[in-house]
Amino acid sequence: MYETNENIASSDTLNKPLFRDITAEDYDPEITEMESLCVNCEEQGVTRLFLTKIPFYKEVIVSSFCCDHCGNKNAELQSGGSIQDRGVSYKLNVTNIRDLNRQVVKTEYATIRIPSLDFEVAPGKSNLTTLEGVISQVIDGLEQQQVQRKVEHPDVAEKIEEFIGKLKDLKLVEKPFQFVLDDPSGNSFLENPYAPTKDAELTVSHYARTRQQDEFLGLLEQEEEPVEDSEGKTVGQDDGEGFNTQNEVLSFSTNCPNCRSPCDTHMKLVNIPHFKEVVIMATTCSKCGHRDNEVKSSGGIEELGQKIDLVINTPEDMARDVLKSELSTLSIPDLDFEMEMGTLGGKFTTVEGLLLDVKTQLKDFNPFFRGDSSQPQMCEQLSDFCEKIDEIVQGKRTGVHFVLDDASGNSYIQSLCAPDPDPQLTITRYTRTWEQNEELGLNDMKTENYEQA
Repeated sequence: MYETNENIASSDTLNKPLFRDITAEDYDPEITEMESLCVNCEEQGVTRLFLTKIPFYKEVIVSSFCCDHCGNKNAELQSGGSIQDRGVSYKLNVTNIRDLNRQVVKTEYATIRIPSLDFEVAPGKSNLTTLEGVISQVIDGLEQQQVQRKVEHPDVAEKIEEFIGKLKDLKLVEKPFQFVLDDPSGNSFLENPYAPTKDAELTVSHYARTRQQDEFLGLLEQEEEPVEDSEGKTVGQDDGEGFNTQNEVLSFSTNCPNCRSPCDTHMKLVNIPHFKEVVIMATTCSKCGHRDNEVKSSGGIEELGQKIDLVINTPEDMARDVLKSELSTLSIPDLDFEMEMGTLGGKFTTVEGLLLDVKTQLKDFNPFFRGDSSQPQMCEQLSDFCEKIDEIVQGKRTGVHFVLDDASGNSYIQSLCAPDPDPQLTITRYTRTWEQNEELGLNDMKTENYEQA
């Protein structure tokens, strides 16, 4: 009887997600213990690892070390989420004391800069705090050795004391200053208290990583030299015969984006009428039930950017197919709403589906509009916006402009009159600005004479 219960417990454990929520009902939190060397006394201590999820945020790895020989203890929080496709940079103009209360999520790869003081916080431990908390941590770190510095290096101590005074002045916000959060992993965050509307003082940009940043993140593998067979053909190279991309569905192993458990992702090449070929990837997790689909263009970046403006007038407009690339922004001018590039990733859905995804992202997965730290005014503003989204979906609000602006030119909204012009659909092609080319990584791309220095 004991063995049967043990087997059942083992089966239940295998069916649970890899990163689990902390609940009172979870009698088996699955804490992994292992022996590890103590850096203080060089004896064997114990490291404990726990994989969990911060509610409404992401997966984390909680690790703690304890040495029974010398009493040394250490605890650390590491991100367990995947690295994003693009880096992210937040630039905030701090103009009043209220800006110091903005939440800041800083990963171990992120850099913080304050240009007015020529000051930079190098990548280090992950942290969830406020903008004021970031400045306070820097002040505390500089003040730790000040007593010793005043005795051994009085000149250095005097300069540091002067700089600490400048940091304390920042907390008073007597004059505006800029706060920059740059993260090549794309997982850091700086709160917009006016969401879902755009913050005029906050600029969010997504960029293509450099080779040095990929090396810093550990994404580059050692390149292997090609091996040729006896006929002079490169081993592993596909000659393109016997494979029909339009009829084949490819499957490969990956991890669930929600619970990080092993699962399968299916990929297929689809030809959208009156548009182009795209790659659709669908993931279903058998552990937590999460389902997700992502779309990527198979034709690269277009020569011109594209802005698509749809006027929603009838219920049929809700059923229009929509292809939103991962580089596209979504805006609803009638609601004063604009979604930054990279949000929600690539999607192949309908107008209704995309609107509901926006609502879900803002209401259910927003870490700063729930809990004790939430502000009633912000919650009320968010609820009003979600009600307006529901009114559009239900057809109670018409004449609303639904705009996709894609600098890569790879987004699409179905025309109900194709191949004739659709009176509700306006497509504008434009030449990209230098900043847009910079975000797409095109300014540093050399396609001619690239073999020359």
